[in-house]
Amino acid sequence: ISIEDLKAHAKQLNMDRRAIHTVGGGGLPEVTLPDFSKWGPIEREPMTNLRWAAAEHLNRAWVSIPHVTYSDKADITNLERLRKQHGHRAEAAGAKLTMTAIALKFVVAALKKFPQFNATIDIAHREIIYKQYYHVGVAVDTDRGLVVPVIRDVDKKNLIELTVELSNVALKARDRKLSLEDMQGSTFTITNLGGFGGEYFTPIVNAPDVAILGIGRSHIEPEYIDGAFEPRMRLPLMITYDHRLIDGADGARFMQRLIETFEKPFLLSLGG
Repeated sequence: ISIEDLKAHAKQLNMDRRAIHTVGGGGLPEVTLPDFSKWGPIEREPMTNLRWAAAEHLNRAWVSIPHVTYSDKADITNLERLRKQHGHRAEAAGAKLTMTAIALKFVVAALKKFPQFNATIDIAHREIIYKQYYHVGVAVDTDRGLVVPVIRDVDKKNLIELTVELSNVALKARDRKLSLEDMQGSTFTITNLGGFGGEYFTPIVNAPDVAILGIGRSHIEPEYIDGAFEPRMRLPLMITYDHRLIDGADGARFMQRLIETFEKPFLLSLGG
């Protein structure tokens, strides 16, 4: 039922159309803004199509999905050593081995163990859609705003292939060459703000996905080991999920599985 339907019905009933108010996302009343120019100079700028589309999408996700964010840290001291040791392999292929590329592999391993994170809720049919493929969206910051290109079939690609593809899609995004197809079909999303600073934030679920992983800036922390303090590199991780499908305990289990993989990456080669 649209507002036009209500106004037409009101006309038939002889109701005052001014009594019919429009509403914003989630059935909330639209905010009536004051005249800001009363208090000082202002400037208006039209929102770009990309910014408006993102605003509508995020608004729908925020008001329709009960968000829960679970945060923790992974000890990536050994992983960072391996990343630097083998980074030249990615550089030889024309890309840089980043923590986001590594996270793509680790996330898929966790998704296979916890398939409810790789699903979508079909409200109309009261069903859960479990996806048998692993397409991961990666948030990319551009001069026009945030875009989320999708890396497809992550489980079928090795780390070097993922590193190169991630670099290519990020460049494509910043050059404004992404197609609509490039940004559709994700089953899970990763957003990494570590390069901008800060440890923790609350990522918004990229519906119709049911979960998103946030990555903060890694830093050195002292840890008491065998009677002495040692410097360890910690990586802040945040998993935001749709509480309609994912319970708190499962959110914690998913995160602990992810942390275990960051701290002991050889487990992937063991099929663990």
